[in-house]
Amino acid sequence: MTNWKIEPSFKYDLCCFLNILTADPYYKEHYPNEPNPYENKLPAEVQNAVTSLHKKLKIDNEIIISAWLCLYFSAIEGEELGDLIDAVNDPSELKTNFLKTPYYDEEKWGIFISVREELLLIFQYLKDNGFKEYWTENIKPKIVKRIETEKQGLDKYDVIAQNENMLGFKLPSGTITVYILYYNRPHGIKITGMRFLTSMHWPFEITIRTSAHEMMHPPYDHKNDAELRGVIESFSKDEFVMDRVNNHNKSLGYNSLEGLFEEDCVQSLDQLIGENLSVAIDARKRWKDSDEGIHVLAIALYQIMKEKNYNSKGEVFRDFVIRINKEGRFVPGKIREYYDKFYK
Repeated sequence: MTNWKIEPSFKYDLCCFLNILTADPYYKEHYPNEPNPYENKLPAEVQNAVTSLHKKLKIDNEIIISAWLCLYFSAIEGEELGDLIDAVNDPSELKTNFLKTPYYDEEKWGIFISVREELLLIFQYLKDNGFKEYWTENIKPKIVKRIETEKQGLDKYDVIAQNENMLGFKLPSGTITVYILYYNRPHGIKITGMRFLTSMHWPFEITIRTSAHEMMHPPYDHKNDAELRGVIESFSKDEFVMDRVNNHNKSLGYNSLEGLFEEDCVQSLDQLIGENLSVAIDARKRWKDSDEGIHVLAIALYQIMKEKNYNSKGEVFRDFVIRINKEGRFVPGKIREYYDKFYK
């Protein structure tokens, strides 16, 4: 059975609070009445750092600031602002640890290094101006109360067994650690290890669905699998798919074919798990309503899986994708056909 650990986390809520600090309109939609204790109070130097961080990450590189920083800082143990400041000042330990994960990318690491000065200014200001105290007094009690409610009933959901059945291989641990946050909406966030971040504002069923989803990232070894990369890259010729990649709100993420492909693989798998555990949203409603309807690859995969009684033979998911591609079932030019069939 899945062993569940549920905890608050100042570190990850801090990283997500930066979305509020930037005054990004996208996050104002999700936190319309949320007070920003530093609004109109930041010294010019710190405000410039916040603006620069937003530009370098979100505007220039289409990176979700909160999710990206949570992922990077999950490679170190410390929870306090001082720990983050130390890691930015000397990122050698962070890099050593991050290199051991499937998420390290040399180009992205260069982007992280490029925002060190901004992060140091922002973190030092928040440390000197009481953000930990503000969070401890105003935010943490709400999270702790939510955790007490959330713990009830979790044990009956064996998510890891479902994950392993869908992926076709064993996961590295039988424990899922869930960090309940306040500032992460609208993003559920996977970090290193068998851990993810969810929101105290979301109902219990979302925790189950999110855990089923996040534990399967990544569902294959993209970096070292040339054959699979070839399949993914072939969909760059599918106009229907690429329209979804290129024409959506970039704040949602999934801003590359590679990113959307991985996400849609995992969404198709987690939909089956949700149905098995009786916590699923109706598939047609889900993919019509969420993320501006961009998950068209998930719709195709889901239909093929349902037709094939996936995964009754314990096939590795990566092998399944390769096989249905070779069979001509999951190929460029057919995704619109699956979409139209799904919503006819």
